[in-house]
Amino acid sequence: MSERTDCVVVGGGPAGMVLGLLLARAGVEVTVLEKHGDFLRDFRGDTVHPSTMQLLDELGLGEKFAALPQSRISEVVIPRGDGDRTVVADLRMLKTAHPYIAMVPQWDLLSLLAEAGRAEPTFTLRMNTEVTDLIGEAGRVAGVRYREADGKTGELRANLVVGCDGRWSVVRQKAGLEPREFAVPMDTWWFRLPRDEGEIRTLAPIVNDGSFVSLIPREGYFQIGYSMRKGIDARLREEGLDRFRERIAETLPMLADRVDAIESMDDVKHLDIRVNRLPRWHVDGLLCIGDAAHAMSPVGGVGINLAVQDAMATARLLAEPLRRGYVTEVDLAKVRRRRRLPTVAVQGLQRILHSKVVKPAVEGRHADMPKPVAKILYLTRLLPSYLIGVGFRPEPVPAFARRPSESPSVPVAEVAA
Repeated sequence: MSERTDCVVVGGGPAGMVLGLLLARAGVEVTVLEKHGDFLRDFRGDTVHPSTMQLLDELGLGEKFAALPQSRISEVVIPRGDGDRTVVADLRMLKTAHPYIAMVPQWDLLSLLAEAGRAEPTFTLRMNTEVTDLIGEAGRVAGVRYREADGKTGELRANLVVGCDGRWSVVRQKAGLEPREFAVPMDTWWFRLPRDEGEIRTLAPIVNDGSFVSLIPREGYFQIGYSMRKGIDARLREEGLDRFRERIAETLPMLADRVDAIESMDDVKHLDIRVNRLPRWHVDGLLCIGDAAHAMSPVGGVGINLAVQDAMATARLLAEPLRRGYVTEVDLAKVRRRRRLPTVAVQGLQRILHSKVVKPAVEGRHADMPKPVAKILYLTRLLPSYLIGVGFRPEPVPAFARRPSESPSVPVAEVAA
C-alpha cells in the first residue's frame, strides 16, 4: 500500500505533535506517525516552562492547558554539601504571564495537542504505526516505510520527512546521521511510590551518598528519578529487589514505610541518559529536530521546551516551501542555523552542572559549590531564571497558527480535583 502526504512527521512526542499542528494550520497536509497505541507511558519529561505556556496561549490552548492536573514550581534549587541549598533561579522575577514551571503528565499535553490537531482538515495522526525504513528516490529521501500493529506494511511518500522520534531515532539512523556524544556521569532509574492525599514534598533534588534523587508529585503517587553512577544497571538488578528497596529507604527515609510498593525490579525503569547532537541535522528530503537532533540531559528539565521551540522554528521556516511543493537543502539548513546556538548553550550549561553538581553527588562527594559561588548565583538569579524559563532564543508563534483562546469543555476545578 502506497500513500502520499506533503509532510510526514515521525514520532508523536512534543516536537512532532506541535510541528504537525502548526503545519496543518498553515494548510500543509501533514501526517504524524506514532508507533505506540496511546500516549500513556510513564517517566517522560513533564516540565512545561513559561515560554512553552506562552506559546500554548497564542495557539489558543492556554485555558485548556491550565485545566490539566498539574503542580507548579517557581524556584530552581541546587542542594549543597553543607545540607543547605542554593536558589539559582526564581521564575517569579520574570515579566511573563506564567512565572512558574508546570509539572504536567506528558500524556495530557500530547492528548491536548492531538485534539487541537484533529480540528484541522489537513492533519492526520496515525497511532500504532512504526516507521521501519526510508524511501530513497533520485538521491533524496522521498518518504517512509511503516508497519502497523496488525503487521500490515505500507509506504507513505512525502515532500519532507521530519524525524521527531527521540534519542534512539530510527529516522536518524536510516539517514546515516551520526551524533557527537558527550560524557555523562549518571543514569536514572524511574519508579513510583504511593503519595497520600494532600501530601506535598519539595521538588528540589535530594543528594545522598552516591545518589541524586528527584521527586515529582502526581495524583496518588510520587514519580521518583533515582540517579546514580552511569553503567551500573546490571549490578543493581543483580543485587536484587530487597537491596534496591534498602537503597531507597536510606536515601528517602520519609518514604521508607512504602518501599514495598516496588514489587519487582520490572517496576524500575532504567533511563540511559545521553547528551549528544548532530553536526548536520538534515539530508535532502529529511530533517531531524528535538531529541533526534540533540539528546538533552534531564538536568534543568528543558528538553520538552527546546524540542517545542525547534518545532516552532521548523514550521515558520518550512511552511511556505512545503506549500510550494518542494523543500530544498538550503531551506532545511536554515532550521539548524536558527536552533544551533540555543542547543549548544543549553548543553554547555548541563555539562557544567554534570561536572560541578551531579558527578560529585553520584561519586559520594559533596557538590563542588563553595559558599561565595552560591552567593553569586543567588544574587544573579535573574539571568538563569530567564534562561530556564524563556530560553536562549525563544521562538514566536507563526501568524498563521495563532488562534483565540478556547475554554475547556469541563470546568477547571472539576478537572484538577
